[in-house]
Amino acid sequence: MRIIIAGGHGKIALRLAARLREGAVGLVRNPAHVADVEATGAQAVVCDLETASVEQVADILRGADAVVFAAGAGPGSGAARKDTVDRGASVLMADAAERAGVRRFIQISSMGAGKPPAGGDEVWAAYIAAKTAAEDDLRRRDDLAWTIVRPGRLTDEPGTGLVRLAPEVPPGAVPRDDVAAVIMALLDNPGTARRTYELVSGDTPVIDLVATNE
Repeated sequence: MRIIIAGGHGKIALRLAARLREGAVGLVRNPAHVADVEATGAQAVVCDLETASVEQVADILRGADAVVFAAGAGPGSGAARKDTVDRGASVLMADAAERAGVRRFIQISSMGAGKPPAGGDEVWAAYIAAKTAAEDDLRRRDDLAWTIVRPGRLTDEPGTGLVRLAPEVPPGAVPRDDVAAVIMALLDNPGTARRTYELVSGDTPVIDLVATNE
């Protein structure tokens, strides 16, 4: 499989690339991040999703089996970049996937998307609004076999391989290792297309849980 990962230098993306190795292509904005992606065994391509055209991204996507959108404006960014990256770059990737004929599209969103933001500040509200808008955009696309994953609070603890994955789960945390494992399992299970899942740590092995959600 050839999997294009938007936001290829992110913590989840690097973990996923390490699992896919030569099957992954990580898109990075900063050329200084190429070496980190290549250290996982994956290929790196420099592409700024805030300035690239649909056709430029489609050229990268052609021949791929799936797209994983793992990009985000990141900590310290303001409300404006939440929109241009968390929403705008997702819409760009989806447009490019359609143009390139890549149907499978997995979106890493956030628990809390789809609802009015609970607490937080203006930037948090903009983040949730951007994630919600990106999800809504995907759901309107008949040509994409999309799956949306909304992880809970992300941690860098070692993964356990045990999670809870369902349309709605209680709030909780989940290691980034386990998010990457879930994405891997979803890529291997096309029966999960056109579904939205929330994800936290749990007591069911990833492979078993994804298979039962087909």
